[in-house]
Amino acid sequence: MRIIGLLSLLIPGIIGAIGIKLMRDSVFLIAQFPFHYLGESAYVYVLQGVIGLVLAIGGIGFVAGYVFYRDRKRGKVSDRYRKK
Repeated sequence: MRIIGLLSLLIPGIIGAIGIKLMRDSVFLIAQFPFHYLGESAYVYVLQGVIGLVLAIGGIGFVAGYVFYRDRKRGKVSDRYRKK
């Protein structure tokens, strides 16, 4: 059962890390795997940066939501975040 819990946090964490890498590479004008087939225009780097931002926010948000849910269930959050 712990393996399922570890995988449920590891996969979104890896997706978030890939998103951060895509954003970094778009700043330094390096087109990565699916994007280098589109050419060398500026739109490729903008598209890569936006997709990287979506992946990073999604991955980090999932992990943060999981930790928040677990802490709220155990009663380790402040009073305003507790369920009523």
